[in-house]
Amino acid sequence: MLNNYEAVFIMTPVLSEQQTKETVDKMKSVLTDGGAEIVHEENWGLKKLAYPVQHKNTGYYYLLQFKADPALILKFEVAMKRDEKVLRWLTVSLDKHALEYAERRIAKRNGQQAAAQEAAAEPAQETAVETVENKED
Repeated sequence: MLNNYEAVFIMTPVLSEQQTKETVDKMKSVLTDGGAEIVHEENWGLKKLAYPVQHKNTGYYYLLQFKADPALILKFEVAMKRDEKVLRWLTVSLDKHALEYAERRIAKRNGQQAAAQEAAAEPAQETAVETVENKED
């Protein structure tokens, strides 16, 4: 039986964008090779840590929401522990209330992104209309 999980991990800030992507892909492959289904993922970017970890004050945050067999979680966490690019991680099992909250959060975030894209497109359309109107005068 597949359970719902959410994992947040923090990668060292000295990584390049390519190295960050490789680390994320490695963690995702550990899950998918074990039969997990990745439901959602978010790159939270570079954020300040609450306290220094391994003499670093910032880190790249990444969230993965997935469905997996409970036996796979140990393999996933061992992979996190062995990867020196990962500073900290937390994997939690989502109950039905946490799952509903995560779905609402994702829908809200997607709605905000769609609204931002629409707002960015509107000024471009207005400028084009004004330009056409000015040419007609």
